[in-house]
Amino acid sequence: MSPDPAATDFPARTPQPLKVSFEFFPPKNEAMEKSLWEAVARLAPLQPSFVSVTYGAGGSTRQRTHDTVVRMKKETAIEPAAHLTCVAATKGEIDDVARAYWDAGIRHIVALRGDPPSGMGGKYSPHPGGYANAADLVGGLKKIGDFQISVAGYPEKHPDSPSPEADLENLKRKVDAGADRCITQFFFEADDFLRFRDRAAAAGIAAPIVPGVMPVSNFASIARIAGLCGAKVPGWMANLFEGLDDDAETRRMIAATVAGDLCRRLQAEGVDKFHFYTLNRADLTFAICHLLGVRPR
Repeated sequence: MSPDPAATDFPARTPQPLKVSFEFFPPKNEAMEKSLWEAVARLAPLQPSFVSVTYGAGGSTRQRTHDTVVRMKKETAIEPAAHLTCVAATKGEIDDVARAYWDAGIRHIVALRGDPPSGMGGKYSPHPGGYANAADLVGGLKKIGDFQISVAGYPEKHPDSPSPEADLENLKRKVDAGADRCITQFFFEADDFLRFRDRAAAAGIAAPIVPGVMPVSNFASIARIAGLCGAKVPGWMANLFEGLDDDAETRRMIAATVAGDLCRRLQAEGVDKFHFYTLNRADLTFAICHLLGVRPR
């Protein structure tokens, strides 16, 4: 008998029905807008729990984020979530943005400290009169409305945190302030997430922790981003993409395989929710969801 190509060595466990969510970023021009809405149309039949729309460094995409989220709410059946950060705005200004979302029917906020206006890797300083950090922002949002709130978690530690313990304490403050779930920074080793999940549970963090999955088709780009956000890129991954700079098709095949294997390993450990960083492209995310049994309904 031929071996089952889908067989794995992962621990035997009855898989739970998976729930997925997707992240997009607001388009900068007409061509990017076309790409975004094509991706949304392709992934919407997978019935995501929600889709989130990012917020640029220093609030640089505030209006575009708002317009994108509101259009999703009006024109699609999916539930949009708007990213909101503490950067470059007073509490009053951020509260006004949150109230505008509430008035537009948006009930889900991804509350983040945010990157400094200079971008990832720059030094962060709280805005005078603004929210000091993400936990402070979560508390402020809960005073405005009964938002569903997602926050960020870092399996390998936020680069600004002095220690993994301090990082976990910060996550607990966000959950204690009212956050409903934690979505993690991307990572490439399943054990990093599983250790983080166990440590969070031991610290009394009861909110669900959802792994953030980044399908990698451009290795050089992701290696640069990972260096800024504190995620390690394992040597075996560099080896897989070696020599493929001019072979986009093979890179995509490898990207889907690597991310699919990661998700299946986590699924075998009881993970039943995944958040995909799509980079406004549907092909890889759709393929990975298909591998996991998430199909159009």
